[in-house]
Amino acid sequence: MFEVMRGWINRFLSDEEGVLLAAILLASTLIIVFMGNVLAPLLTGIVLAYVMQGSIKMLKRFRIPNGLAVALTFSLFMGGFVALLFFIIPRVWRQMRSLFDNLPNMIEQTRALLLTLPDEYPVLLSEQQVGSWIEMLNTEASEIGQWLVSFSLSQLPVIAAVTVYTMLVPILVFFLLKDQKAILGWCSSLLPSRRPLLNQIGAEMDQQMANYIRGKVMEIIVLGVVSYIFFKVVALDYAALLAFLVGLSVIVPYVGLVAVTIPLVIISYLQFGWGPDFFYIMLGYTIIQGIDGLVIVPLLFSEAVNLHPIAIITAVLVFGSWWGLWGVFFAIPLATLVKAVMTSWPQKGA
Repeated sequence: MFEVMRGWINRFLSDEEGVLLAAILLASTLIIVFMGNVLAPLLTGIVLAYVMQGSIKMLKRFRIPNGLAVALTFSLFMGGFVALLFFIIPRVWRQMRSLFDNLPNMIEQTRALLLTLPDEYPVLLSEQQVGSWIEMLNTEASEIGQWLVSFSLSQLPVIAAVTVYTMLVPILVFFLLKDQKAILGWCSSLLPSRRPLLNQIGAEMDQQMANYIRGKVMEIIVLGVVSYIFFKVVALDYAALLAFLVGLSVIVPYVGLVAVTIPLVIISYLQFGWGPDFFYIMLGYTIIQGIDGLVIVPLLFSEAVNLHPIAIITAVLVFGSWWGLWGVFFAIPLATLVKAVMTSWPQKGA
């Protein structure tokens, strides 16, 4: 056993830079796991500042000075931040509360619909099957009611957290944009002057991160806006809430599409019934998803991440269980990081 461990260490940890990389990865993981909640505003600011680097670089290509480019980019960010905080989130919140208030009526409509199924499809469904479905629906409705009560009681900490984010995140984003070179220079001073492995992995991850994060943010915005316009045109209830969910669904590959389609189908059916309007909504929603998969994704993600779907789903499950929503959002870049480290890790011959 000791010989096996010694051989493994000699093979994978014999290079100084490999040991340094292992230490950096371990320290970063421990910091995020144990201090992620405390450092959440800083991490959010870093992500947002990183997303806006593309806009700053584009403005500088037009010979706009760095200070002016930072000011213009930050002004654009603040405009979007204010719109999100005072217009989008309140509208989504009101529709979510309205949905919760209307949930008993929707459950009753669903129960009445289920009772008619044995008469309409006697060959396919029996009264016992429908009875078990109704019993399951009643159980789920009871659990939802208990969750709503606990959710309403836990709103105070959420409000406090939102207040902290509202005050700290814009300040952090401004200084991260303004003093980017000084911050990166200080971080680089803590590392060895010769670091080919770290530079190789860093360059690969910067390219992948920039492509993924900025593309994903744009995909969320475009898909959410287009979905909201379509839902409003067809007069679908809870248009803002559903469009918000459709936009966020792209964060979780494969699973998000299924998770948001189910409530959309239920709400559409309960509002319009089994008629032309319902099929128009489903057709329009399918077209939007098709445009997203066939046009928006190839256009925004010009350098696609070469990962197998099983690897992507595994990354979502693992990193999501560790770091919640942030882990889900960064699952693909983190999986790419793991792949890059495994590929580039220095090792001696066996």
